[in-house]
Amino acid sequence: MLQTWQWGELKSRYGWSIIPKTWQNGQGVIVAAALILKKPLSFRNLNTGYSIFYIPRGPLLNWSDRQLVRMVLDDLEALTREHRAVFLKLDPELVVGRGVPGSDNATEEQTGTQIREALQARGWVFSRDQIQFRNTVWLDLDRPLDDILASFKQKTRYNIRLAERKDVQVRRGSVEDYEPLYKMYAETSIRDGFAIRSLQYYTDVWKSFSRAGMLDILIAEYEEKPIAALYLFHHQENSWYLYGMSKQDERERMPNYLLQWEAIKLAKQHSCTRYDLWGAPDVFVPGDSMWGVYRFKEGFNGEVVRTLGAWDFVPNKMLYKLYTHAIPTLLNYLRARGRKQLSRELAS
Repeated sequence: MLQTWQWGELKSRYGWSIIPKTWQNGQGVIVAAALILKKPLSFRNLNTGYSIFYIPRGPLLNWSDRQLVRMVLDDLEALTREHRAVFLKLDPELVVGRGVPGSDNATEEQTGTQIREALQARGWVFSRDQIQFRNTVWLDLDRPLDDILASFKQKTRYNIRLAERKDVQVRRGSVEDYEPLYKMYAETSIRDGFAIRSLQYYTDVWKSFSRAGMLDILIAEYEEKPIAALYLFHHQENSWYLYGMSKQDERERMPNYLLQWEAIKLAKQHSCTRYDLWGAPDVFVPGDSMWGVYRFKEGFNGEVVRTLGAWDFVPNKMLYKLYTHAIPTLLNYLRARGRKQLSRELAS
């Protein structure tokens, strides 16, 4: 989804420009592609002449084709230097392992391991700034709904039925719901301690993908009042649970379990064969910030998938160090200040 034209157009409204790039074989068939996002670096509104490159969830190619991988990386590195980018970040959906590390069903993927070694050999560095979740949970939808439901853990099935018994209703959302759902999302962010963007940004996301027929909003209600919601993105055979939100009230009615079940059914209606629950812990221990969310997702009995994560190509080590060490300190301060401001706005 983050390599679609819709995502690129969205980001172009928020300071990024788009560089679409493809690679062809000898017969003129496209064998690799990348939606490259470029952002100029400025200081006090003055253009520094430098930029940063980011390929979210890309590039797209057959990573087991080592000759193709070398060609793509060669070209990307050359393009990074040509545009005076401080660094190029990529975080492809390249699986390096499956299952929780240390568990009986944990396995490693040879191609992912080889690409990680190849990047290290070329001088790429594992990024301090992991924009997307490195690990996630995939649910196989290529089977009957009854089989999917039966595969859930007993407590999850119970909570889905409980939500139905407690009169939770799920309906489709529309543009009229954007603003009240953003308020709910803001409340969720403050309660759970994560940063969010402005109402305008999420409105642009939701409108762009709705117009493209790639987004459905599901809202759980009790007595006709929204108590939880999720945004289901879908493209080709894949679907994603990208944004979720809930009220503190009525949580005992278990609306999030019913929402997920309705999202799964809807994803199958869109002919999707995979449902990505979008995010799992970096380290599978109770102290990880994603642990509570993971325990909820674990009940749907999907497969834990570990991907390559974000790696940076760094042609300018001095500027890279400045960007990755000094600037994050400032951003953390600004995010903390922003959360306080959001809390004050919600209170008023």
